[in-house]
Formats: sequence, C-alpha cells, structure tokens
Amino acid sequence: MIPPRLAPVVFGLLLSGFMSLIVSGVATLRTVGVVPGLFGLWMSAWVSSWLVAFPSVLVVAPVVRRMVERYTRR
Repeated sequence: MIPPRLAPVVFGLLLSGFMSLIVSGVATLRTVGVVPGLFGLWMSAWVSSWLVAFPSVLVVAPVVRRMVERYTRR
C-alpha cells in the first residue's frame, strides 16, 4: 500500500495522466484526423504533455484548493 502522506502525489499523477491522455487524444485527432499511425502520434503527444501536466498539477492543485475554500461556504 501507498502511505497516506503520498496521497496528493498519487492523486496528481493519476489525474494528470488521465486528463493529459484525453486532451492529447482529442488534440491529436483534431490535428491529423483518423490516419495510419494515429495511436503512435497520440502516445507521443501524451507522454510529452504528461511531463508538463504532472508537475503543473502538483503546483496548481494546492492553490486551487485554497481558492475553493475561500469562495465556498462553510
């Protein structure tokens, strides 16, 4: 099992992985259409976008969490 203290990192890893997979798939499909080799192009785009998305989520998530706490009722 993963220690609870690592939960935010695991959350960020999974969230950024799934979101970058979906977004890079849509962007790749819109850019090149349904062509031979689409899957390889998509995976290449996904890996590079995940390398940006994962650290971005780790930095941005705490800021967004504080913003949500500030703007929601208790």
